[in-house]
Amino acid sequence: MTAARISQPMIVKYVQQERNGIQSHQLTRHCIGYVVRGRKYIYYGDVRHVVNQGDVFYLGLGNHYTEDIPESGRMFEQIAFFYSSEQLSRILSQLNMNYQLDIRHDHRCPVCEHQSHVVMPAWSTLRNFFGSINQYLKDDLFEQDTTAALLKTTELIYLILSQKGTCLKNKVLGNTDLTQENFEQLVLQHVFEDISVEELAQKCHRSLTSFKKEFCRHFHEPPHKWFIRQRLMHARLLLISTNQSVSEIGLSSHFPNTSHFIKLFKKEYGMTPAQYRHQHRQGGVEAMEDEAGMALSFPVEGGVVAGEGEACGCL
Repeated sequence: MTAARISQPMIVKYVQQERNGIQSHQLTRHCIGYVVRGRKYIYYGDVRHVVNQGDVFYLGLGNHYTEDIPESGRMFEQIAFFYSSEQLSRILSQLNMNYQLDIRHDHRCPVCEHQSHVVMPAWSTLRNFFGSINQYLKDDLFEQDTTAALLKTTELIYLILSQKGTCLKNKVLGNTDLTQENFEQLVLQHVFEDISVEELAQKCHRSLTSFKKEFCRHFHEPPHKWFIRQRLMHARLLLISTNQSVSEIGLSSHFPNTSHFIKLFKKEYGMTPAQYRHQHRQGGVEAMEDEAGMALSFPVEGGVVAGEGEACGCL
Protein backbone atom coordinates (compact mmCIF):
# COMPACT_ATOMS: atom_id res chain seq x y z
CA MET A 1 0.00 0.00 0.00
CA THR A 2 1.36 3.42 -0.98
CA ALA A 3 -0.07 6.71 0.26
CA ALA A 4 0.59 10.42 0.34
CA ARG A 5 0.81 12.11 3.73
CA ILE A 6 -2.36 12.60 5.78
CA SER A 7 -1.98 16.42 5.76
CA GLN A 8 -2.85 16.32 2.06
CA PRO A 9 -5.55 14.37 0.24
CA MET A 10 -4.46 10.74 0.40
CA ILE A 11 -4.05 8.37 -2.55
CA VAL A 12 -3.88 4.63 -1.91
CA LYS A 13 -3.39 1.54 -4.03
CA TYR A 14 -4.65 -1.74 -2.62
CA VAL A 15 -3.85 -5.19 -4.00
CA GLN A 16 -5.53 -8.36 -2.74
CA GLN A 17 -4.71 -11.90 -3.82
CA GLU A 18 -7.54 -13.86 -2.15
CA ARG A 19 -11.17 -13.27 -1.39
CA ASN A 20 -11.43 -12.36 2.31
CA GLY A 21 -15.18 -11.97 2.78
CA ILE A 22 -17.18 -8.93 3.83
CA GLN A 23 -15.22 -6.15 5.54
CA SER A 24 -16.43 -3.15 7.54
CA HIS A 25 -14.88 0.31 7.14
CA GLN A 26 -15.62 3.50 9.03
CA LEU A 27 -14.58 6.39 6.82
CA THR A 28 -13.60 9.71 8.33
CA ARG A 29 -12.97 11.25 4.89
CA HIS A 30 -14.76 11.04 1.56
CA CYS A 31 -13.51 8.44 -0.90
CA ILE A 32 -13.43 8.24 -4.70
CA GLY A 33 -12.16 4.89 -5.94
CA TYR A 34 -11.51 2.99 -9.15
CA VAL A 35 -11.39 -0.78 -9.66
CA VAL A 36 -8.33 -1.54 -11.77
CA ARG A 37 -8.83 -5.30 -11.77
CA GLY A 38 -11.42 -7.66 -10.31
CA ARG A 39 -14.83 -6.88 -8.86
CA LYS A 40 -16.11 -5.16 -5.72
CA TYR A 41 -19.37 -5.52 -3.80
CA ILE A 42 -20.91 -2.76 -1.68
CA TYR A 43 -23.60 -4.00 0.71
CA TYR A 44 -26.52 -1.88 1.80
CA GLY A 45 -29.31 -3.69 3.64
CA ASP A 46 -30.28 -6.73 1.58
CA VAL A 47 -28.95 -5.21 -1.63
CA ARG A 48 -25.54 -5.93 -3.07
CA HIS A 49 -24.21 -3.25 -5.42
CA VAL A 50 -21.62 -4.42 -7.93
CA VAL A 51 -18.53 -2.39 -8.87
CA ASN A 52 -16.98 -3.93 -11.97
CA GLN A 53 -13.49 -3.52 -13.35
CA GLY A 54 -13.28 -0.05 -14.91
CA ASP A 55 -15.98 1.42 -12.66
CA VAL A 56 -15.50 4.46 -10.45
CA PHE A 57 -17.25 4.68 -7.08
CA TYR A 58 -17.84 7.18 -4.29
CA LEU A 59 -18.17 6.35 -0.57
CA GLY A 60 -19.30 8.97 1.93
CA LEU A 61 -18.49 9.35 5.61
CA GLY A 62 -19.51 6.59 7.98
CA ASN A 63 -19.76 2.81 7.95
CA HIS A 64 -19.53 0.82 4.73
CA TYR A 65 -19.56 -2.93 4.12
CA THR A 66 -17.61 -4.13 1.11
CA GLU A 67 -16.11 -7.26 -0.39
CA ASP A 68 -13.31 -7.45 -2.97
CA ILE A 69 -13.24 -10.27 -5.49
CA PRO A 70 -10.10 -11.31 -7.42
CA GLU A 71 -11.03 -12.86 -10.76
CA SER A 72 -9.51 -15.31 -13.25
CA GLY A 73 -6.64 -16.17 -10.94
CA ARG A 74 -5.43 -12.56 -10.90
CA MET A 75 -5.22 -10.16 -7.96
CA PHE A 76 -7.86 -7.59 -7.10
CA GLU A 77 -6.50 -4.04 -7.58
CA GLN A 78 -8.02 -0.73 -6.59
CA ILE A 79 -6.98 2.92 -6.38
CA ALA A 80 -8.68 5.24 -3.88
CA PHE A 81 -8.53 8.98 -3.18
CA PHE A 82 -9.43 10.26 0.31
CA TYR A 83 -10.20 13.93 1.03
CA SER A 84 -11.96 16.08 3.61
CA SER A 85 -14.63 18.71 2.97
CA GLU A 86 -12.12 21.40 3.90
CA GLN A 87 -9.63 20.12 1.31
CA LEU A 88 -12.39 19.91 -1.31
CA SER A 89 -13.50 23.48 -0.61
CA ARG A 90 -9.95 24.72 -1.23
CA ILE A 91 -9.76 22.74 -4.47
CA LEU A 92 -13.08 24.13 -5.72
CA SER A 93 -12.02 27.69 -4.91
CA GLN A 94 -8.80 27.15 -6.83
CA LEU A 95 -10.63 25.78 -9.87
CA ASN A 96 -13.11 28.63 -9.77
CA MET A 97 -10.51 31.40 -9.46
CA ASN A 98 -7.85 30.07 -11.85
CA TYR A 99 -9.98 28.41 -14.51
CA GLN A 100 -13.42 30.01 -14.06
CA LEU A 101 -14.88 26.51 -13.85
CA ASP A 102 -18.67 26.67 -13.72
CA ILE A 103 -19.46 24.76 -10.52
CA ARG A 104 -23.16 24.00 -10.32
CA HIS A 105 -24.87 21.59 -7.97
CA ASP A 106 -27.78 21.03 -10.37
CA HIS A 107 -28.30 17.24 -10.32
CA ARG A 108 -31.32 15.96 -8.41
CA CYS A 109 -31.67 12.22 -8.05
CA PRO A 110 -33.63 10.53 -5.23
CA VAL A 111 -31.45 7.43 -5.54
CA CYS A 112 -28.05 9.00 -4.95
CA GLU A 113 -29.35 11.57 -2.46
CA HIS A 114 -30.54 8.85 -0.09
CA GLN A 115 -27.55 6.53 -0.23
CA SER A 116 -23.98 7.06 0.87
CA HIS A 117 -22.33 5.62 -2.23
CA VAL A 118 -22.43 5.91 -6.02
CA VAL A 119 -21.14 3.54 -8.73
CA MET A 120 -20.77 4.30 -12.44
CA PRO A 121 -18.57 3.26 -15.39
CA ALA A 122 -15.53 5.49 -15.78
CA TRP A 123 -15.41 7.43 -19.06
CA SER A 124 -12.30 7.21 -21.24
CA THR A 125 -10.60 10.35 -19.86
CA LEU A 126 -11.09 9.13 -16.31
CA ARG A 127 -9.76 5.66 -17.14
CA ASN A 128 -6.62 7.24 -18.63
CA PHE A 129 -6.28 9.40 -15.52
CA PHE A 130 -6.33 6.40 -13.18
CA GLY A 131 -3.85 4.65 -15.47
CA SER A 132 -1.39 7.49 -14.86
CA ILE A 133 -2.10 7.39 -11.11
CA ASN A 134 -1.33 3.68 -11.13
CA GLN A 135 2.11 4.43 -12.54
CA TYR A 136 2.70 7.21 -10.00
CA LEU A 137 1.95 4.75 -7.19
CA LYS A 138 4.22 2.07 -8.66
CA ASP A 139 7.08 4.58 -8.75
CA ASP A 140 6.33 5.94 -5.23
CA LEU A 141 6.14 9.46 -6.65
CA PHE A 142 3.57 10.61 -4.07
CA GLU A 143 5.98 9.76 -1.27
CA GLN A 144 8.71 11.79 -2.94
CA ASP A 145 6.51 14.81 -3.69
CA THR A 146 3.75 15.59 -1.17
CA THR A 147 2.29 18.32 -3.42
CA ALA A 148 1.61 15.75 -6.15
CA ALA A 149 -1.30 14.21 -4.23
CA LEU A 150 -3.05 17.57 -4.01
CA LEU A 151 -2.46 18.31 -7.70
CA LYS A 152 -3.77 14.91 -8.78
CA THR A 153 -6.80 15.20 -6.50
CA THR A 154 -7.53 18.60 -8.04
CA GLU A 155 -7.29 17.05 -11.51
CA LEU A 156 -9.68 14.25 -10.49
CA ILE A 157 -12.23 16.72 -9.13
CA TYR A 158 -11.96 18.76 -12.34
CA LEU A 159 -12.61 15.68 -14.50
CA ILE A 160 -15.67 14.76 -12.44
CA LEU A 161 -17.10 18.29 -12.47
CA SER A 162 -16.62 18.54 -16.23
CA GLN A 163 -19.35 15.91 -16.65
CA LYS A 164 -22.94 17.13 -16.64
CA GLY A 165 -25.68 15.74 -14.46
CA THR A 166 -23.99 12.68 -12.95
CA CYS A 167 -24.64 11.17 -9.53
CA LEU A 168 -20.88 11.18 -8.91
CA LYS A 169 -20.69 14.94 -9.49
CA ASN A 170 -23.70 15.39 -7.21
CA LYS A 171 -22.00 13.51 -4.39
CA VAL A 172 -18.72 15.41 -4.73
CA LEU A 173 -20.41 18.82 -4.69
CA GLY A 174 -22.44 17.73 -1.67
CA ASN A 175 -19.20 17.47 0.36
CA THR A 176 -18.50 21.20 0.68
CA ASP A 177 -20.53 21.93 3.84
CA LEU A 178 -18.07 21.79 6.76
CA THR A 179 -20.88 22.25 9.30
CA GLN A 180 -22.70 19.26 7.82
CA GLU A 181 -19.55 17.13 7.84
CA ASN A 182 -18.81 17.94 11.48
CA PHE A 183 -22.38 17.11 12.50
CA GLU A 184 -22.40 13.82 10.58
CA GLN A 185 -18.97 12.79 11.84
CA LEU A 186 -19.97 13.34 15.45
CA VAL A 187 -23.11 11.23 15.01
CA LEU A 188 -21.24 8.46 13.17
CA GLN A 189 -18.64 8.24 15.93
CA HIS A 190 -21.36 7.11 18.36
CA VAL A 191 -23.25 4.49 16.32
CA PHE A 192 -22.00 1.64 18.51
CA GLU A 193 -21.79 3.49 21.81
CA ASP A 194 -24.16 3.64 24.78
CA ILE A 195 -25.39 7.20 24.38
CA SER A 196 -28.85 8.76 24.53
CA VAL A 197 -30.29 11.15 21.97
CA GLU A 198 -30.26 13.85 24.63
CA GLU A 199 -26.54 13.33 25.30
CA LEU A 200 -25.78 13.34 21.58
CA ALA A 201 -27.70 16.61 21.16
CA GLN A 202 -25.56 18.15 23.91
CA LYS A 203 -22.37 17.00 22.19
CA CYS A 204 -23.60 18.70 19.01
CA HIS A 205 -24.37 21.88 21.01
CA ARG A 206 -28.03 21.83 20.04
CA SER A 207 -31.34 21.63 21.82
CA LEU A 208 -33.11 18.27 21.58
CA THR A 209 -35.71 19.65 19.15
CA SER A 210 -33.10 21.32 16.95
CA PHE A 211 -30.93 18.20 16.97
CA LYS A 212 -33.80 15.92 15.88
CA LYS A 213 -34.73 18.25 13.02
CA GLU A 214 -31.15 18.48 11.78
CA PHE A 215 -30.66 14.74 12.20
CA CYS A 216 -33.66 14.00 9.96
CA ARG A 217 -32.33 16.46 7.38
CA HIS A 218 -28.97 14.65 7.21
CA PHE A 219 -30.00 11.02 7.66
CA HIS A 220 -33.65 11.07 6.47
CA GLU A 221 -34.89 9.22 9.58
CA PRO A 222 -35.49 10.00 13.28
CA PRO A 223 -32.40 9.30 15.44
CA HIS A 224 -33.73 6.26 17.33
CA LYS A 225 -34.93 4.51 14.18
CA TRP A 226 -31.70 5.28 12.28
CA PHE A 227 -29.43 4.00 15.06
CA ILE A 228 -31.37 0.74 15.33
CA ARG A 229 -31.26 0.25 11.55
CA GLN A 230 -27.48 0.80 11.44
CA ARG A 231 -26.90 -1.71 14.22
CA LEU A 232 -29.22 -4.26 12.62
CA MET A 233 -27.40 -3.93 9.30
CA HIS A 234 -24.13 -4.55 11.11
CA ALA A 235 -25.60 -7.59 12.89
CA ARG A 236 -27.04 -8.96 9.65
CA LEU A 237 -23.64 -8.97 7.97
CA LEU A 238 -22.05 -10.60 11.00
CA LEU A 239 -24.64 -13.36 10.75
CA ILE A 240 -23.71 -14.25 7.17
CA SER A 241 -19.97 -13.62 7.37
CA THR A 242 -18.92 -14.99 10.78
CA ASN A 243 -19.58 -17.97 13.04
CA GLN A 244 -20.34 -15.88 16.11
CA SER A 245 -23.41 -16.89 18.11
CA VAL A 246 -26.63 -14.85 17.92
CA SER A 247 -26.09 -13.57 21.46
CA GLU A 248 -22.49 -12.54 20.68
CA ILE A 249 -23.61 -10.69 17.55
CA GLY A 250 -26.40 -8.91 19.44
CA LEU A 251 -23.93 -7.79 22.08
CA SER A 252 -21.27 -6.63 19.60
CA SER A 253 -23.95 -4.73 17.65
CA HIS A 254 -24.81 -2.94 20.90
CA PHE A 255 -28.24 -4.33 21.73
CA PRO A 256 -28.95 -4.53 25.50
CA ASN A 257 -29.99 -8.20 25.49
CA THR A 258 -30.51 -11.10 23.09
CA SER A 259 -34.31 -11.18 23.26
CA HIS A 260 -34.53 -7.48 22.40
CA PHE A 261 -32.10 -7.99 19.51
CA ILE A 262 -34.12 -10.94 18.14
CA LYS A 263 -37.38 -8.97 18.41
CA LEU A 264 -36.01 -5.95 16.53
CA PHE A 265 -34.28 -8.12 13.93
CA LYS A 266 -37.48 -10.05 13.19
CA LYS A 267 -39.43 -6.80 12.86
CA GLU A 268 -36.87 -5.44 10.34
CA TYR A 269 -36.15 -8.58 8.29
CA GLY A 270 -39.25 -10.73 8.81
CA MET A 271 -37.38 -13.62 10.46
CA THR A 272 -35.22 -14.35 13.48
CA PRO A 273 -31.44 -13.99 13.28
CA ALA A 274 -31.03 -17.79 13.31
CA GLN A 275 -33.55 -18.19 10.46
CA TYR A 276 -31.83 -15.43 8.50
CA ARG A 277 -28.42 -17.07 8.88
CA HIS A 278 -29.81 -20.47 7.88
CA GLN A 279 -31.53 -19.06 4.78
CA HIS A 280 -28.46 -17.18 3.55
CA ARG A 281 -25.91 -19.87 4.33
CA GLN A 282 -27.90 -22.98 3.46
CA GLY A 283 -25.89 -25.35 1.30
CA GLY A 284 -22.68 -23.33 1.78
CA VAL A 285 -23.87 -20.30 -0.19
CA GLU A 286 -25.38 -17.00 0.79
CA ALA A 287 -28.10 -15.52 -1.37
CA MET A 288 -28.27 -11.78 -1.82
CA GLU A 289 -29.92 -9.46 -4.32
CA ASP A 290 -28.11 -7.12 -6.63
CA GLU A 291 -29.43 -3.62 -7.34
CA ALA A 292 -31.56 -4.93 -10.20
CA GLY A 293 -33.37 -7.28 -7.80
CA MET A 294 -31.91 -10.50 -9.23
CA ALA A 295 -31.13 -13.20 -6.66
CA LEU A 296 -27.42 -13.97 -6.52
CA SER A 297 -25.46 -16.70 -4.77
CA PHE A 298 -21.79 -16.91 -3.97
CA PRO A 299 -19.64 -18.95 -1.58
CA VAL A 300 -19.32 -17.97 2.05
CA GLU A 301 -15.64 -17.29 2.51
CA GLY A 302 -15.64 -17.21 6.29
CA GLY A 303 -14.54 -13.59 6.25
CA VAL A 304 -15.32 -11.36 9.20
CA VAL A 305 -16.71 -7.88 9.39
CA ALA A 306 -13.63 -6.08 10.66
CA GLY A 307 -11.23 -3.27 10.07
CA GLU A 308 -11.91 0.39 10.69
CA GLY A 309 -10.39 3.50 9.13
CA GLU A 310 -9.83 4.60 5.59
CA ALA A 311 -6.43 2.93 5.18
CA CYS A 312 -7.26 -0.34 6.94
CA GLY A 313 -7.78 -2.96 4.26
CA CYS A 314 -9.55 -2.30 1.00
CA LEU A 315 -12.59 -0.11 0.59
